[in-house]
Amino acid sequence: MATLRQRALLIAQGRPKISVTPPSTKISDFYGSHVFGIKQMKESLAPSVYKKVAEAIDKGAKIDPATAEEIASAVKVWALSKGVTHYTHWFQPLTGSTAEKHDAFFDAHAGIERFKGSSLVQQEPDASSFPNGGIRSTFEARGYTAWDPSSPIFIFDKTLCVPTIFVSYTGEALDYKTPLLKSMEAVNDAAVQICQLFDRNVRKVIPSLGVEQEYFVIDRALFATRPDLVMAGRTVFGHNPARGQQLEDHYFGSIPNRVKDFMMDFEIEAHKLGIPVSTRHNEVAPGQFEVAPVFEEINKAIDHNQLLMDLMEKVAEKHSLKVLFHEKPFAGVNGSGKHNNWSLITDTGVNLFQPSNSARENLQFLTFVVATVKAVYDNADLLRASIASASNDFRLGANEAPPAIMSVFLGSTLTSVLDELEKNGNVKIEKGDNMYMKLGISKIPEIILDNTDRNRTSPFAFTGNKFEFRAVGSSANSAGPMTVLNVIVSEVLKAMAKDIEKEMAAGKEKKIAIVNVLRKYIKDSKKIRFEGDGYSEEWAQEAEKRGLSNLKSTPFALDAYRDKKVIALFEKHGVLNELEVHARHEIMLENYIKKVQIESRVMGDLALNHVIPTAIQYQNKLIENATGLKALGLENKAAIETIQQITGYLESLKQNVNEMIDARRRLNKEDDIVLRAKGYCVDVKEAYFDKIRYAADKLELIVDDEFWPLVKYREMLFIK
Repeated sequence: MATLRQRALLIAQGRPKISVTPPSTKISDFYGSHVFGIKQMKESLAPSVYKKVAEAIDKGAKIDPATAEEIASAVKVWALSKGVTHYTHWFQPLTGSTAEKHDAFFDAHAGIERFKGSSLVQQEPDASSFPNGGIRSTFEARGYTAWDPSSPIFIFDKTLCVPTIFVSYTGEALDYKTPLLKSMEAVNDAAVQICQLFDRNVRKVIPSLGVEQEYFVIDRALFATRPDLVMAGRTVFGHNPARGQQLEDHYFGSIPNRVKDFMMDFEIEAHKLGIPVSTRHNEVAPGQFEVAPVFEEINKAIDHNQLLMDLMEKVAEKHSLKVLFHEKPFAGVNGSGKHNNWSLITDTGVNLFQPSNSARENLQFLTFVVATVKAVYDNADLLRASIASASNDFRLGANEAPPAIMSVFLGSTLTSVLDELEKNGNVKIEKGDNMYMKLGISKIPEIILDNTDRNRTSPFAFTGNKFEFRAVGSSANSAGPMTVLNVIVSEVLKAMAKDIEKEMAAGKEKKIAIVNVLRKYIKDSKKIRFEGDGYSEEWAQEAEKRGLSNLKSTPFALDAYRDKKVIALFEKHGVLNELEVHARHEIMLENYIKKVQIESRVMGDLALNHVIPTAIQYQNKLIENATGLKALGLENKAAIETIQQITGYLESLKQNVNEMIDARRRLNKEDDIVLRAKGYCVDVKEAYFDKIRYAADKLELIVDDEFWPLVKYREMLFIK
């Protein structure tokens, strides 16, 4: 009789092909067809109304009730023409995913479809039912969602979705979008102040973002055989197969047909939603892939990434696949990240991180690069805290992702430029900012060598015209770390503007004043720059000498949010108040505790109710065999040794599971959430997980195919 695992493999291998046909051979024919964007607004709104909406999007002006009614009416007509029946305020609570409550357009009393301006602008979800960090008690339920006009309205699953912020009855932010929008204003204000030293025409600076999304794909039947994957998002048991990723043959390899069809399908739907996905490829681990968009304004980019993750999961169901966004779903193979490529763009069209032929623009470029490096140095622990989670802890520093030590990689060219500027006050960037690398092959043209190499071991790397924050986890909402990045850069730019002003007040010529300040900032932040191998033990030792933190566990990393300087920083820039910072800290700790609890319970359940009974059953077969042979006058030493081995591992497994359960119970009685979280980190996860997993893995090696929960990774990741 086939085991559950064997049946799942047969189902997975027998899946029929699902054909995917795009609406047109040209993406431009259907791109944004499910979005009420600028084009639709111009076509459906009166010029005066459109002007007000444009001002709201560009300048943050408020939309009056009469204008909201006009917009709602136009949106309703457009949505009904697309077959939409319901609408929702689409927001991003502190759960990490999106939320929505659907209401029908149809008004039963009036007998018509209706969508009021007030319904567009505001709704009232229950604020105490979402994570709030104590801001709202259970009996204090009221909260509000409010329309964000800067992010386009869209249709998803026959529902009109209005992107909104989410705040409590007393005004505190209960979502990711609200502080992000405030941080955008902060960095705009600070960056414009610096830009005007170089170009008086700059009136606005917009943070730009491109989010590379890594993920795993497995067959749904195989996913369903794994209680740990279903409950915890990762496998808590299971040993590596003989062949994993060691041959390095998966990265950029030919995409499996089933996955390619899935990719094409979700890309089509993404393009309809105006999500500019442009790149797809195999990642390093078997069954791991990546999708990447072109750059967008940061608020829209994050909305699109959250929507894309939801879309991918829904389309995967159609293909009988399961998408895994967990940072480390399988031990022994690479985990997944979400590389955030961040830059600042002026309203005059200049990328502030793009070197040029202009001496003035190059000095401006260096000013913003140095400010960003200084921001990371001054706030390394806060930046580390912004990407901390129970799942990302498994990935960071695991020889596949950046370490938990925050550092900045600039590349040899830019490093030499900063060194020269620091020592001698000279700014020298070669014309064109590129040099040619001759390959000596007549048929191959000269390759342009960028002004910086790439360093995949760096958590924060300059990559030519942007900074790539590589340490963000694949399941994270990027708004969290990007809000922090915007704020810390704002702080340094503000300080830099004051320092330059002081130099100029002392009689220094503007360029000299800027260079003097840059030299000081370069010297002050030099310790954070690192060009080598972030995976090496030597770097960990060197980082310690430099005084850089190495916060490997989330509960300890999150202590940054308790720092009075951090709270003052958020308050100074009007992004979060003290109550909101404390609430987020508590929510992140609670999330950590709950995830470790879930993994612990899944591990205990599988060990006690699946692994041990299966091992005993196999042990009984060996005992019968040994007893039968002994009756014949023969002795099976191998069977007896195996029986003894199984007994030892069973005792170890049961003892450690029971001790883990006791430790978890003791911690649950602790009132202080900080101590409880740190206790889970040390007392539960670090003390027992590896011991329990070791015994279970040893038993699987002995019993092998009988262990359906412990399916080998290669089988799980085998997708044709």
